Amino acid sequence: MKKIAFHFLAKLNKLIMPRYSKRDITKLSKLDKALVAYRYWVTIHAIE
Repeated sequence: MKKIAFHFLAKLNKLIMPRYSKRDITKLSKLDKALVAYRYWVTIHAIE
């Protein structure tokens, strides 16, 4: 059940949230860094 929820969140993040793959992470604002961390957290839990 938990894995299904994280898969759903990962797909939702991919559709809604901006991509930061081509940006320099050191120049992001604190909010943008928090969004990157959230996406990373969801992705790690979706994989496990």
